[in-house]
Amino acid sequence: MISKETLFALSLFPYLGFLWFISRSSQMPRLALYGFYGTLVFVAVTIPAGIYAKVHYGEQLANIDWLHGSAEVFLTLSNILLVLGFRQAVQELKSKH
Repeated sequence: MISKETLFALSLFPYLGFLWFISRSSQMPRLALYGFYGTLVFVAVTIPAGIYAKVHYGEQLANIDWLHGSAEVFLTLSNILLVLGFRQAVQELKSKH
């Protein structure tokens, strides 16, 4: 049986491939691209935060509100960049017609 940690680690490889392909697309809005990369930053921040929660509090990250909320800020910022990037692309398409 594959552990959830192993599955999580393996899931990074397809995501890195996704980032590689969309980075080379001229159709991907830059701001949205930054949002997708921001999701990777969120993962990079969440892992040490989860370790800290386990070592210092003996709890899962989700149970330590201040730490969990601090990590989630990065996901929120990533989502905002995605929405603004795609919104900008849609507005540019509409203005061309």
